[in-house]
Amino acid sequence: NVITMNDALDRVDFETVTLLGHNMRGSGGAFGFQLITDIGAALQHAAESADGDASRKWVGELSLYLDRVESLPVETPV
Repeated sequence: NVITMNDALDRVDFETVTLLGHNMRGSGGAFGFQLITDIGAALQHAAESADGDASRKWVGELSLYLDRVESLPVETPV
């Protein structure tokens, strides 16, 4: 979604960013990722306001967060 949202912002397609942010807002917490929900809400709000700078900021925050989550070691059950 990060790549899709960056591409959408390059095309000034706030509708796509709004939709993806809305989906993240609705599903992040359900999977135990509250920060995904929070970033999704911020993305949705920024895109609804057609605020390109804020939208890019939140896409960047999402990317950083996902990089940290992906780099965490996976615990194996004992």
